[in-house]
Amino acid sequence: MHHALIVDDDLDSAMTLRELVAGERFTVAVAHTLRDARRQIAMQQPDLVLLDLKLPDGSGMDLFADPQLIANSEIVLITGHASLDTSIEALRLGAADYLVKPIALRQLEGVLARFMKPSALKAEVETLNADLASRGRFGHLWGQSAPMLRVYEQISRVAGTAVTVFITGESGTGKEVVAQSVHDLSRRRQRPFLAVNCGAISPNLIESEIFGHEKGAFTGADRQHLGFFERANGGTLFLDEITEMPLELQVKLLRVLETGRFMRVGSTVSQEADVRIIAATNRPPYQAVAAGKLREDLLYRLNVFPIELPPLRERLSDVGLLAQHFLEGINEQEGRRRQLSPEALERLATYHWPGNVRELRNAVQRAYVMAEGELIDDQWLPRGGPAPVAPAPAAAPAAAATPELRPPTSVPQIEVVTLPIGTSMAQAERALIEATLRHYKHQKERTAAVLGISLKTLYNRLKEYAADGETLP
Repeated sequence: MHHALIVDDDLDSAMTLRELVAGERFTVAVAHTLRDARRQIAMQQPDLVLLDLKLPDGSGMDLFADPQLIANSEIVLITGHASLDTSIEALRLGAADYLVKPIALRQLEGVLARFMKPSALKAEVETLNADLASRGRFGHLWGQSAPMLRVYEQISRVAGTAVTVFITGESGTGKEVVAQSVHDLSRRRQRPFLAVNCGAISPNLIESEIFGHEKGAFTGADRQHLGFFERANGGTLFLDEITEMPLELQVKLLRVLETGRFMRVGSTVSQEADVRIIAATNRPPYQAVAAGKLREDLLYRLNVFPIELPPLRERLSDVGLLAQHFLEGINEQEGRRRQLSPEALERLATYHWPGNVRELRNAVQRAYVMAEGELIDDQWLPRGGPAPVAPAPAAAPAAAATPELRPPTSVPQIEVVTLPIGTSMAQAERALIEATLRHYKHQKERTAAVLGISLKTLYNRLKEYAADGETLP
């Protein structure tokens, strides 16, 4: 049997929890203070700790100050104050989940059913890392480049928690595969993973599809319909292209994320939402907010743990590995062995892949079909060198070499960068970065997101500009 420790200064709440947890085949100990909790942990390491945040001698968060003390325990927060910021901070520190008082029996049962020792999750991550070193594969993902190693590290850290994940990246970079990987490495893996493309559902039907509806809720609703939240109960709901969700529905989604409850269309009774949300978009998030496609408050609620996927052109060293992976799948499906020639692999590694991994998969499929023998050459593969760069817009001749900043007639509050003919790419890049940084009042994270570059890249550019001896106004 597993051992649980309940840390709660409310005697009635602690005793009730003790009875409920003991009924789930746990041995149970109870502590009412932080001091008592530390003593209980020293006597017997608990597999599960149900930890109240408000205690007489401090905050339950104080236990996280000693990682070795709880390294082998799954921590579930219990709070009667529903502090979202505190709960998110604890989840970032390693808590597996949190429950709000009064605790619903169904939610507690879900937490206990998903229980898994941290050591078991660590062992799985070690297995995945060993497979990565030997084959270049991390679960469903392939690649050994530095940008992908960073993504794998992020997946490993966040999968075992209940934190909301927000995945960004260009179309075709594999956002759904990352979401699936997070789910498969999480405590919810035995429950459904449901992927929903918000842009592929009619705006008139999307609320009904996500939350469900009651019979007679609207014309044509001849029966009760279970929405995605109910169908994914206990599991993970992946909301792809979240910026395509109507704004009025984004308000309702935000409320679900904050309260953990939702209502079917046409119903007056709310239901518990025991679902982990992973969202994704191919738009730069703050750009989507500025364009009115994404509510800013929803962005902040979704963006608890961001994962940015690199485009394929930024990890060309992975192209050969990915191509071989796709080819092996086609060979198995078609029952015929073909291989890529050295010329084909070279062509693949020098193309800029505007369609990212999805385009690479399609290119390998097409080349396989068109190949006449067992060797696939480069005849039917896409051609092209470095990614094309859009030319600078033409402007009236200017005497000064410094780009002119002037407001357009249609959007008076937004600066426009106008560049004279002959401006170098380095000058154009600098002008755009500096103008964007000024526009967003030197908020570097927002500037990087709008420009579609990493925060590290932005810092490096600003450091270079500062070294030139010039400072931004």
